[in-house]
Amino acid sequence: MTGERARPGDPALFERLAHRWWEPRGEFAMLHWLAVARAELIPEASHPGAVLVDLGCGAGLLAPHIADRGYTHIGVDRSPSALRQAADHGVHSVLADVTAVPLPDACADVVVAGEILEHVTDPPGAVAEACRLLKPGGLLVIDTLAATALCRVLAIHVAERIPKWATRGVHDPELLVDRKTLVETAAQHGVPLQLKGIRPSMGDFAAWAFKKRNYVRMVPVRSTAVLFQAWGRKRE
Repeated sequence: MTGERARPGDPALFERLAHRWWEPRGEFAMLHWLAVARAELIPEASHPGAVLVDLGCGAGLLAPHIADRGYTHIGVDRSPSALRQAADHGVHSVLADVTAVPLPDACADVVVAGEILEHVTDPPGAVAEACRLLKPGGLLVIDTLAATALCRVLAIHVAERIPKWATRGVHDPELLVDRKTLVETAAQHGVPLQLKGIRPSMGDFAAWAFKKRNYVRMVPVRSTAVLFQAWGRKRE
C-alpha cells in the first residue's frame, strides 16, 4: 500500500497497514531500525520487577531488543490491532491515548516514547504524562522528528515518495516536534534532556535498497534538525 494517500497524520492509516508491522522490508522498516537505536539507550533493569512503559508501542518492535534486560514491558497504544501483535511479543498491552495513560504516578523505571510525539496533537501533554509515570531517578527515552523546514522536506516530501520507505500521509507537518518546547516541558516536569541527532547509515541503506541487507544502523549526526533522540533521568 505504499503511495496510498491519506489525510496527513490519519491514525486509521496504521490500522490499514497493520499486517505490515513485522515485515523487515515493509512500510515500517525504519521503525525497526529506530527500535534498535532506542534500545541502545536503555540499560539493564536495576532491580527485580522493574517496569518499562512504551508509549505508542505499535506492534511491540522494541520488545525483541530489550527482552533480556529484566523489565516488565507495558505498551500503550490506540491501535487494537497493533496491541494484539505486541502482546504476541511479550508486551503487556494497554489501549489508551499517550496523553491519558491509565497507570499510576511514578510506576515506571523507564518510559520510552519512540516515534510517537510527531503523531499526537498535544506533544507537551504527552511529555508531561511520560514524566508523571516515571519514578524519581527513572529514565525517559524519546525519538522523534523536529519541527524544521529541513525535516519537512526530507521526512515528508522526500521520504514519503520513496517506495518501501514511508507511506504517503503518515506524517502531518503541523505535528512535528519543537525541540525547545520539548526540552522546556520535560524540565518543568523534572526531567532534564540531552539531545542527539541520528540518521540511517548511508552504506547500510544502499545495501538495504539492493536487498543485500535487511537492517540499517542508525548513526549519530551533529544536527538535531531532522531526526533526533532525547533522554534524561527524573530528578530525585
